Amino acid sequence: MAKEISGNDLCNVLETMLESGLKALRSAKGLDGRLEANRKAAGKISNMLLVSDILREAGEPLHINEILDRVQKRHGVKLRRESIVSAMTKKVLDGHTFRRTGRNEFALLDQEEDD
Repeated sequence: MAKEISGNDLCNVLETMLESGLKALRSAKGLDGRLEANRKAAGKISNMLLVSDILREAGEPLHINEILDRVQKRHGVKLRRESIVSAMTKKVLDGHTFRRTGRNEFALLDQEEDD
Protein backbone atom coordinates (compact mmCIF):
# COMPACT_ATOMS: atom_id res chain seq x y z
CA MET A 1 0.00 0.00 0.00
CA ALA A 2 1.32 3.42 -0.93
CA LYS A 3 1.90 5.92 1.84
CA GLU A 4 0.16 9.27 1.53
CA ILE A 5 2.41 12.30 1.23
CA SER A 6 1.47 15.27 3.33
CA GLY A 7 1.19 18.74 1.84
CA ASN A 8 4.23 19.80 3.86
CA ASP A 9 6.33 16.91 2.52
CA LEU A 10 5.27 17.72 -1.03
CA CYS A 11 6.24 21.37 -0.52
CA ASN A 12 9.66 20.31 0.78
CA VAL A 13 10.25 18.10 -2.26
CA LEU A 14 9.20 20.88 -4.64
CA GLU A 15 11.37 23.40 -2.79
CA THR A 16 14.42 21.13 -3.09
CA MET A 17 13.79 20.61 -6.81
CA LEU A 18 13.40 24.33 -7.44
CA GLU A 19 16.54 25.18 -5.44
CA SER A 20 18.53 22.66 -7.50
CA GLY A 21 17.19 24.11 -10.74
CA LEU A 22 17.98 27.65 -9.63
CA LYS A 23 21.50 26.63 -8.62
CA ALA A 24 22.07 25.04 -12.05
CA LEU A 25 20.73 28.15 -13.80
CA ARG A 26 22.95 30.46 -11.77
CA SER A 27 26.04 28.37 -12.48
CA ALA A 28 25.27 28.59 -16.21
CA LYS A 29 25.15 32.39 -16.02
CA GLY A 30 28.06 34.78 -15.87
CA LEU A 31 28.67 37.04 -12.88
CA ASP A 32 26.92 39.88 -14.69
CA GLY A 33 23.71 37.84 -14.93
CA ARG A 34 23.88 37.11 -18.67
CA LEU A 35 24.20 33.62 -20.11
CA GLU A 36 27.70 33.11 -21.45
CA ALA A 37 27.26 32.74 -25.21
CA ASN A 38 30.83 31.73 -25.96
CA ARG A 39 31.30 28.85 -23.55
CA LYS A 40 33.12 25.78 -24.75
CA ALA A 41 31.33 22.42 -24.69
CA ALA A 42 32.78 21.69 -21.25
CA GLY A 43 31.42 24.98 -19.96
CA LYS A 44 34.82 26.63 -19.64
CA ILE A 45 36.00 29.81 -21.33
CA SER A 46 39.63 29.83 -22.46
CA ASN A 47 42.05 31.97 -20.50
CA MET A 48 42.81 34.11 -23.56
CA LEU A 49 39.08 34.79 -24.05
CA LEU A 50 38.86 35.88 -20.41
CA VAL A 51 41.82 38.23 -20.88
CA SER A 52 40.41 39.57 -24.16
CA ASP A 53 37.07 40.21 -22.46
CA ILE A 54 38.76 42.24 -19.72
CA LEU A 55 40.85 44.28 -22.17
CA ARG A 56 37.87 44.95 -24.44
CA GLU A 57 35.80 46.11 -21.46
CA ALA A 58 38.64 48.35 -20.22
CA GLY A 59 39.12 49.96 -23.62
CA GLU A 60 42.73 50.78 -22.76
CA PRO A 61 46.02 48.99 -22.08
CA LEU A 62 46.29 47.28 -18.70
CA HIS A 63 49.19 45.95 -16.66
CA ILE A 64 49.17 42.17 -16.26
CA ASN A 65 48.45 42.47 -12.52
CA GLU A 66 45.34 44.55 -13.25
CA ILE A 67 44.22 42.07 -15.91
CA LEU A 68 44.58 39.16 -13.49
CA ASP A 69 42.74 41.04 -10.72
CA ARG A 70 39.84 41.89 -13.03
CA VAL A 71 39.59 38.32 -14.37
CA GLN A 72 39.37 37.01 -10.82
CA LYS A 73 36.73 39.57 -9.80
CA ARG A 74 34.58 39.26 -12.93
CA HIS A 75 34.91 35.56 -13.74
CA GLY A 76 35.98 34.06 -10.40
CA VAL A 77 39.07 32.48 -11.99
CA LYS A 78 42.59 32.84 -10.61
CA LEU A 79 45.02 32.69 -13.51
CA ARG A 80 48.73 31.91 -13.21
CA ARG A 81 50.69 35.08 -14.02
CA GLU A 82 53.64 33.38 -15.73
CA SER A 83 51.39 31.26 -17.97
CA ILE A 84 49.27 34.22 -19.04
CA VAL A 85 52.26 36.50 -19.74
CA SER A 86 53.86 33.71 -21.76
CA ALA A 87 50.70 33.05 -23.79
CA MET A 88 50.08 36.76 -24.38
CA THR A 89 53.71 37.37 -25.40
CA LYS A 90 53.45 34.53 -27.91
CA LYS A 91 50.33 36.16 -29.40
CA VAL A 92 52.14 39.53 -29.52
CA LEU A 93 55.13 38.02 -31.36
CA ASP A 94 52.81 36.24 -33.81
CA GLY A 95 50.92 39.48 -34.43
CA HIS A 96 47.64 38.04 -33.12
CA THR A 97 45.10 39.38 -30.63
CA PHE A 98 47.35 41.44 -28.33
CA ARG A 99 49.98 44.16 -28.54
CA ARG A 100 52.49 45.17 -25.90
CA THR A 101 52.23 48.81 -24.81
CA GLY A 102 54.79 48.76 -22.02
CA ARG A 103 56.56 46.51 -19.56
CA ASN A 104 53.98 43.79 -18.76
CA GLU A 105 51.28 46.06 -20.18
CA PHE A 106 48.99 44.82 -22.95
CA ALA A 107 46.11 45.96 -25.14
CA LEU A 108 43.99 44.33 -27.79
CA LEU A 109 45.54 44.52 -31.24
CA ASP A 110 42.35 46.00 -32.72
CA GLN A 111 42.08 48.83 -30.17
CA GLU A 112 43.25 52.32 -31.09
CA GLU A 113 46.70 53.41 -29.95
CA ASP A 114 46.96 56.64 -27.95
CA ASP A 115 49.69 58.85 -29.41
